[in-house]
Amino acid sequence: MKTLLTLARKEIKDGLRNRWVLAIALLLAAFALTLAFLGSAPAGETKASPLAITVVSLATLNIYLIPLIALLLSYDAIIGEIERGTMALVLTYPLARWHIVIGKFLGQSTILAIAIAIGYSIAGLAVALLHKKTGFSWAVWQPFIKMTVTTLLLGAVFLAIGYVLSALAKQRGSAAGMAIGVWLFFVLLYDFALLGALIADKGQHISANILNALLLANPTDTYRLYNLSGNVASGLGAQNGIASGVLLTTLLLWIAAPLGLGIMLFRRKTL
Repeated sequence: MKTLLTLARKEIKDGLRNRWVLAIALLLAAFALTLAFLGSAPAGETKASPLAITVVSLATLNIYLIPLIALLLSYDAIIGEIERGTMALVLTYPLARWHIVIGKFLGQSTILAIAIAIGYSIAGLAVALLHKKTGFSWAVWQPFIKMTVTTLLLGAVFLAIGYVLSALAKQRGSAAGMAIGVWLFFVLLYDFALLGALIADKGQHISANILNALLLANPTDTYRLYNLSGNVASGLGAQNGIASGVLLTTLLLWIAAPLGLGIMLFRRKTL
């Protein structure tokens, strides 16, 4: 554990030195504040909580933004150090290769967590100040907190996927190209393909259970279902019939599976 914490601290220091935490926090805060102010406008018409509207808006934005940020953090975590020659030096120490991957994961997850906490705390505070006369109960704040936590889980999924790409790639440039391809697939192309399949099928073969399974096969859809479902966002999302516990478990599996695959590929990689 001490080894993992040492490696994680190194990643955090590198992130602070490269201004990653500041850049991500400012970016998230800027978008979050914009959506918080814009989301307050229709609240009176929809009779929905301004915070619930902010949750829906931020969750939609996160589907596009967080996977990209996470992949940019992790795509060169392995191949980048190999090209710079630092990986060979690190491996001269009594470290297992899984130590390196898990240490990087813990450190970069912490970077994301700090940035998300800063960015969304600012947005939450802004909404609270705008509507301090009405006040917010725990039931109203709960979706915002859940959204913040699951946003970190979504980021962790794509950090882990980034290590798979970094272990597969032979060059840093090819890892970057694969990262963009993965982002496009999960964030845009998958849902377009699924929509096309549903239209072509016309309800003949794709049942509700099959559709749910196909949605769970994409971590961004799993995140969307959790945060936009009616029981989370105060009626602003669509009910999907999948229990929130199943959605959270699926996100955790989406973290564990690519993380394990990344470790396996890194063990087999020759420097």
